[in-house]
Amino acid sequence: MAAKKTEKNAEVQQKKLSVEEAFAQIEEKIKALEADDITLEDSFKEYQEGMKLLKLCHESIEEVEQKVQKIAEDGSLEDFE
Repeated sequence: MAAKKTEKNAEVQQKKLSVEEAFAQIEEKIKALEADDITLEDSFKEYQEGMKLLKLCHESIEEVEQKVQKIAEDGSLEDFE
């Protein structure tokens, strides 16, 4: 039960990260995965955490894209499509 609570807290903490912070953490995960002495279990854990961070980045970027507006030819604003 404590493991699930810790995992949930990590997910909540990840949601508060900026895209730049998440990308920095992804780079750390990549470096860890490239280490010669990493165990299979640790590499799987790093991979899972990296994928969660990538998902967070993707969701954040999608959210921003939806908010972006473009200027139409007549000068009016339209939602980004």
